[in-house]
Amino acid sequence: MAVLLSARDLEKSFGAHVLFQGLSLAFHDNESVGLIGPNGAGKSTLLKILAGSEPCDLGTIEIARGKHVAYLAQEDRFDNGITAFGALKQALSALPLDEHEIDSGAAIMASKLGFENPDVKADTLSGGWRKRLAIGCKLIVKPDLLLLDEPTNHLDLAGIAWLESFLNDSGTAFVMISHDRYFLENVCSRIVEINRRYPEGFYSVPGKYSDFLESREAWLTAEQRREQRLANVVRQEIEWLRRGPQGRRCKAVGKIKQAHQKIDALSDVRDRLSGRDPVQIDFAATGRKTQDLIIAQQVGHTLGGNRLLNKLDVQITPATRLGIVGNNGSGKTTLLKILAKELQQDEGNVRHVTGLRTAVFDQKREKLNPEDTLRRALAPDGDTVLVQGKGMHVVGWAQRFLFRTDQLESKLSTLSGGERARVMLAALMRQEADVLFLDEPTNDLDIPSIEMLEVALAEFNGAVVVISHDRNLLEKLCTEFVGLHPGGGCGIYTDLWQWQAAEDRARVDLSRQRKAEKSAQKKTNTDETVNAQTDNKSGTAKAGLSKEEEREWRQMERKILSAEEKLETLQKQLNDPAIVSNREKMHALCTELGETQTEVEQLYERWQELDNRR
Repeated sequence: MAVLLSARDLEKSFGAHVLFQGLSLAFHDNESVGLIGPNGAGKSTLLKILAGSEPCDLGTIEIARGKHVAYLAQEDRFDNGITAFGALKQALSALPLDEHEIDSGAAIMASKLGFENPDVKADTLSGGWRKRLAIGCKLIVKPDLLLLDEPTNHLDLAGIAWLESFLNDSGTAFVMISHDRYFLENVCSRIVEINRRYPEGFYSVPGKYSDFLESREAWLTAEQRREQRLANVVRQEIEWLRRGPQGRRCKAVGKIKQAHQKIDALSDVRDRLSGRDPVQIDFAATGRKTQDLIIAQQVGHTLGGNRLLNKLDVQITPATRLGIVGNNGSGKTTLLKILAKELQQDEGNVRHVTGLRTAVFDQKREKLNPEDTLRRALAPDGDTVLVQGKGMHVVGWAQRFLFRTDQLESKLSTLSGGERARVMLAALMRQEADVLFLDEPTNDLDIPSIEMLEVALAEFNGAVVVISHDRNLLEKLCTEFVGLHPGGGCGIYTDLWQWQAAEDRARVDLSRQRKAEKSAQKKTNTDETVNAQTDNKSGTAKAGLSKEEEREWRQMERKILSAEEKLETLQKQLNDPAIVSNREKMHALCTELGETQTEVEQLYERWQELDNRR
């Protein structure tokens, strides 16, 4: 493989805080790299340095001659008032293309991105669709290497699945920062962890994320054995040093030096292996024994003219681990607020057991005052925090969430997204609750913190209701799901893939309905045009058919019948448990179903056109 970009001996610090030093990495063509590491390790900074948008303190960056590197930041920026189509054309204008090539290229990319209306203004798009557009604007110029910083941010589950397929089909090499473990597993051919515990400052493994985990575990085991061997050698060296010159029976200046080197090596290994402790998360439950905590019956709700919920029944007990899933705009947050009684539903009843205590993790973190200091946010009533009946000084409490003492007087507005998420988790841990409501709690958290959150939620002695786009967390934690569909459809599902299969079917049905409506409208327009052209000055003029078209018309009925039989067969397969339970087979089936439906509609349109002319 040819090297596209190489970094040698990179060093970067912010004040006294060293992110990395002596870091040397290379990235190749036909390679998809997942870049991971704990928050604060310098992943985003490294990507900016590789992209040339931020200088490094020391080191060099080399890009292969004639190769183009593109960079997609976390935040998406578009010109005021520009449309999706206009943004794609703007990106293409950097290439030596004529106007026709730019227009056609933008139209093709808009279709690949899934835009039904490319003339929609970028500033009116949701976060997920803005992210799609931003990715399209980078890939449309066909870079040799694409650097992506958290590309799954703001994407719903369908958007993440789309991005997986889009990147796998793009043929572009990329380096991507992500904390989505399923995403890393599905799209990456190499995983690189940036972490100072490794001798070179990083650990690189070819293969999927699961291959990386297996290799890293083996490395850690080997390092721990090395530490034990070094510890035994160091104990012997220390005993030898303590004997004094007579006990050693030789001057052995070189041996004394070697003994100190081994002591230093042991200290270095221990420092690296200790690394950074993960966030310590432990939620406090009230211990309530009531069987039913929340009962929701026939819940319905409409927002902004859109039907979000329709006759939904949900029962929540202390053992409930409920995931709320659906695509952006389906009403997930609305349902969570209704169940938490932060929002009144339009229809049905939601009953809480008397004295129910709830704690809510807000996705937008609106309950945090950006002007508060970190000290006040962590300990509102003084310098002591009461957690599960025990007092803890705010300094120790801050350290539990990986905050330094010198950060305590910083305003929350100056903290990173991951740091604010940890403040929210700290606030939840101070509360005793029967039910935890969490809206996207993994946003901005690193993988070690997400893993600790998974454990804490699983061990919580109460109910958990969670919205998340982290499929790994949902699959590990949740025992049932409320799945939301377009038009207010909803249901209870036993696993994530059962909901996904139902969602795929709902999308196909919606697509068929829209296409049928368009086809009916086209037929009406065609009939009106034919009627208008029937009479002219010479009487009844008809276009007629050529011999080839006459032959095509005679074969059309057979083609339509064959296509409809295929469509019926595919629709029956939607109820096959072996296919429904297999995500890849279900995705392929829905794709083929949509293509066949389009084929049937096109055959009918062509038959109508030929028949009218005939």
